[in-house]
Amino acid sequence: MIFKNQSEKTYIDYGPEPFVVNIERATLQNNNFRTTLWTGEHLQLTLMDIPVGGEIGLEKHTTVDQFLRLESGNGLVMMGNSPERLNYQANVTKGYAIFVPAGTYHNLVNKGNVPIKLYSIYAPPEHPHGTVHKTKEESDTAHNY
Repeated sequence: MIFKNQSEKTYIDYGPEPFVVNIERATLQNNNFRTTLWTGEHLQLTLMDIPVGGEIGLEKHTTVDQFLRLESGNGLVMMGNSPERLNYQANVTKGYAIFVPAGTYHNLVNKGNVPIKLYSIYAPPEHPHGTVHKTKEESDTAHNY
């Protein structure tokens, strides 16, 4: 469902056109670190695959609220007002939702033995339309981390 061409596994961003998707299936099919699936003017949907022992990486979106929902795996989410004070921590697993207010430092670390598969909604969009990062290293390079 999420591929332009099933045999080549080519991902596309369906926004800003109207779009309906089985979000659980799309999330579980995604094997890229980050894939934008839909980008509109005020909202963006991305799919993520965090490998065992991996993490999203510490980040802060100054003007963007973020919602994440895990479809598989488990990990530790950390949030706070500075990189040194990630004093809000919670263990999360399949079915959990994470709300990250704009301006909050946050990270999600995979603590399980299977990849974390999640989808994330940004409001407003955070990544350029059509963004695909196959790995965290590719994402870090694109963001100059």
